[in-house]
Amino acid sequence: MTRDEAIETLTEAGQAGDEAFPLLEAAIACAIHDQPFRDPRPVRTLAAHAAERLAERIAGKESPDEALTETLASDLRLNGDLLNHDSPANTDIIDVAETRRGLSGALSVFYLDAARRAGVKAQGVDFPGHFLLRVETPEGPVALDPLSQGRLVLPSELTRRALRAGLTPHVADRLDVLMAPVSDRQALIRLQNVLFSRAIRSQDYEGAERSALRRALLDPEDHRPWLDVAAAREKQGSLAGALEALARARTVDDPMEVTRQMSVDRVRLQLN
Repeated sequence: MTRDEAIETLTEAGQAGDEAFPLLEAAIACAIHDQPFRDPRPVRTLAAHAAERLAERIAGKESPDEALTETLASDLRLNGDLLNHDSPANTDIIDVAETRRGLSGALSVFYLDAARRAGVKAQGVDFPGHFLLRVETPEGPVALDPLSQGRLVLPSELTRRALRAGLTPHVADRLDVLMAPVSDRQALIRLQNVLFSRAIRSQDYEGAERSALRRALLDPEDHRPWLDVAAAREKQGSLAGALEALARARTVDDPMEVTRQMSVDRVRLQLN
């Protein structure tokens, strides 16, 4: 797959509704867009094995959360990379399929894809610190941590983590807020946000532009990714490209129009 083909896939994913969002293929396209001409078959093979094994465990009457954890963490050995947490490979779905190590957001792609195929109701949770999973069980929803071998996170621990992340006690005690689910689209966008932040910190403005562009394609109704594209292009000295991105942001109806116009004017001043 070329970079242009990856853009086509991401564009189609962005136009799909949340119920039809192709999480696995969109994640593969994100990886190829960052580093083209790689073989995505290991990702699809691992995902197929995960779905098949999860279905077997569910048929054996295991609870949904235990079946998901045992399948992904034990059978397929997917786990967080705690030693090389900032490695770029940990956010790349193709690298994760080969090493079986990654960040929770990347690991969650395999958890969520397997759950969808096997009929397990699971969703991502945009939790402070790192991404979690919400799995529906007969006893109610539970939280799993893909970074720690899919282990169960008790409500008391969720509260402690929320307090450490800076949430107020009033919010940290509300499980309905802490375990509020997000769509597969937003789960993948969060992963691109991580890549954008890392690229900006390392002054890799080309990488920052690519990750911001992926966010823009995945959620065409959000103007903010285009502002990040513009900022990354400006850092590279591509002022015409920055203006083009700002113009794209202006096509999205939003009350932030004044802020976007100020950005346009600032870039135009540099051209004069």
